Amino acid sequence: GLVAAIEDTIEKLPLVRLVYNATKDLIGAFVGEKKRFDRPVVVSMSADGAVRALGFITQESLAILGQSDTVAVYLPFSYSIAGWTCLVPASRVQPVNAASSDFMAFVVSGGVVDFPEVK
Repeated sequence: GLVAAIEDTIEKLPLVRLVYNATKDLIGAFVGEKKRFDRPVVVSMSADGAVRALGFITQESLAILGQSDTVAVYLPFSYSIAGWTCLVPASRVQPVNAASSDFMAFVVSGGVVDFPEVK
């Protein structure tokens, strides 16, 4: 069909293919079968815990890299789909009991969107 023809054309354009596939993977991480941004967390960024960041665990273990006590956390930027992937000790990560979509809206808005009451 039409979608297949468009995807075939995109596959022939290296830069467009890269952006298209990255965007498709990012959208799939939120709504696809392989949801990846479904574990919101607060990460202590400083030794005293005073500086914290909001993100999503994307890998529970990095044992394959010799880092079995380390998790991968995606820290989205406000007003952007870009972000950082940080490797942090699991002990510095605290799960948040919140819907991923509400959590992401709060982070991406820079904290402007009212965060629903956590139940």
